[in-house]
Amino acid sequence: MINSIPNLYYNPVSYRQNAPVAPAQNNKPVNAAATASQPDNKPLVHTSWFYTNDLHGKMTKMERIYGMSQTFDRTSPVKEWNFFNDTTDDKVSKFKVAPGDIFIGSNPKNNMVASEFLKWCKFDAITPGNHEFDVLNPSNLDKLLSNTNTKILAANINVKDSSPLKGRFLPSTVIEKNGEKYGLIGISPSDMFDRVKMNDSVADIKVQDVNTTIQTVQNEVNKLKAQGINKIILLSHSGLSNDKRIAQETDGIDIIFSAHTHDLLKGVKEDNNLLYSKSGEPVVITQAGKNGDYIGILNADFDKNGVIKKVQNNIISTDDYIRPLYVKDSVEKIIGKPEVVGTVNEAVPMPKNILIEDNPHGNLIADAMRSELGTDIALLNAGNIRGRFIPNTKVDSRSISEITPFEDKMMILNLTEKQIVDAIKHGLKVSFNDKGNKPGILLVSGMKYTCNQKGDLLKLEFIDKNNNSHPIDINNPSTTKKYTVAADDFFATGGDNYLPSNPNPDFVLQTFDFDKNKLTCDYIKKLNQPFDVKYDGRIQIVD
Repeated sequence: MINSIPNLYYNPVSYRQNAPVAPAQNNKPVNAAATASQPDNKPLVHTSWFYTNDLHGKMTKMERIYGMSQTFDRTSPVKEWNFFNDTTDDKVSKFKVAPGDIFIGSNPKNNMVASEFLKWCKFDAITPGNHEFDVLNPSNLDKLLSNTNTKILAANINVKDSSPLKGRFLPSTVIEKNGEKYGLIGISPSDMFDRVKMNDSVADIKVQDVNTTIQTVQNEVNKLKAQGINKIILLSHSGLSNDKRIAQETDGIDIIFSAHTHDLLKGVKEDNNLLYSKSGEPVVITQAGKNGDYIGILNADFDKNGVIKKVQNNIISTDDYIRPLYVKDSVEKIIGKPEVVGTVNEAVPMPKNILIEDNPHGNLIADAMRSELGTDIALLNAGNIRGRFIPNTKVDSRSISEITPFEDKMMILNLTEKQIVDAIKHGLKVSFNDKGNKPGILLVSGMKYTCNQKGDLLKLEFIDKNNNSHPIDINNPSTTKKYTVAADDFFATGGDNYLPSNPNPDFVLQTFDFDKNKLTCDYIKKLNQPFDVKYDGRIQIVD
C-alpha cells in the first residue's frame, strides 16, 4: 500500500498487488506490480514540482505565493518542505506549473497583475481554465498570456483561424532539465461554455468534449513517447472526476496537476489521488483547493523507464507566509492605491460551502446592489462571492474587488414574480443535486426564502423597504406582477440558466458600466462604522 501522509513516500514494491495487467508480450501477460520492483542500476531521477491552481485573481494570495516560489527556487527540498531524499539540490529538477484559473473577471488591471504574477514566478507551463476567458477581447487575452513568458498548453482547444489567439495554445511542450526530458500536456475544461459569460474570446474557441479530450491526451502522449520521452505530465483544468478517468483510461501519464473542482488533495492516497493507468503504472493526481489558500510541492522520483518510484505531496497554507512589501508595491503600481471605505467590527466565518448556504458576506453585496440602485430586490449568484470580510480590519476597494471579482455590468431588470420564483427554484434544484453544487443558489436582498436540502423551495417572501413582509405563492406565482431587480448582465442574459439565455432580454430597464464592487464601496461608506457582517435569517435551509 501507499503511505498516505504527506511527508512519507512509497518504494518500488509498494504497487498494489492487483494492479491492472499490461498488454501481453510474446503471448505472456506482464504484471506491472511485478515488473515495477525489478532493480535497475541507473540512479533515480529526482524532481520537485511547485503547483497552484484556481487562484481566481486573488492578488494578496499571489503576493504570498510569489514569496513562496522564491523560497522554492533557492532552497533544497530537504530543508524547506519535509524530508524526501538525501540528494543535493543541484540534482533535483525543479518545475512550476499552474493548471488554470489564475485570472478572473474582465478588469484589465487585475488581470495584468495575474499575468505579471505568472511572469515573476517564472512558471514553466500553465493551462487556461475557464476564467482566463473572462477577458472579453481575444487580442487582450493574447497579450496577457504572451506577457507571462511561459508555455500555454491546451491540447483540446481549437481556435478560429481569424482569431488573435490562433497559435497561442500549444498541445504540449518538452522541457529538459539536468539532462532529462519531460513532456507536459495541457487541457482546458470541456464545460467551458457553462462556466463563463459569452464574449468575443469565448466565441473564438471550441473545446472538445470529455471523451474526445481523453483520446486527444492519449494521442499527445503517444507523440511524446515516440520521441523517447517517458516522463509525461498533464496540466488539466478538467476537474477531478474527469482526471481520474484520464488516469485510468490512458497509458503513459505519470502526474496530473488537476484543477477546476477546487479539491484539496493532501498527501498521496490510493484510489483517491493515486490511480493506475491501463498498463498498471501509477498516476498521481494533485489539487490545491482554491483561491490561493494553499500551494503544493510534489516531490517525485522516476526510474530509467519513467515510472514513479517514490512520491511525496505537500500541501502548504499560504497564510503562513508574508506578503513581501516590494511585491505589494509592484501590484499597486499596476492597480493604484486602494481606497479605504470602512472598518469591519465583527464578521462571521465563511460558510463551509458557499454555493449552497446562506452567506452574510454575499448578502452584504446584494444589499449594496439593491440600496445603491434603488430596486425592490437584488439577486446574486452565490458563485460571484470569492472572498470574505475580515473582522477587526479596514476594508478597502482592493479587498472588495477580491470578494466580488468578475467585473460584470450592473443592470436594473423588470421581472415578473414567476421569473423570480423560477430563477430561485433553478438555483436551488440544480445546485443541491449537482456533485460540485454548481452553479450556486441565489443570494437575495429584499426577499427571504426557505428551502430543504433536496433543493425544494418551500417559502418565499418579498420584504419591502419599510421591512413589511409579503408572502409569494411559490406554486402559482403571478405572471403580471413585476419587481425591479438589481442584477448583473451574466445573470440577466441567461448565465448558468437562472433565466432563459438571451443576449438582449426585453426586461432590462437600465445598464451601467460598473459592477458590484463599486456599489459595495459606495454602500459601505454610508454604513455606521464599524459595521458587522452577520446572519439575519434571510435564507433558511431545513432538513
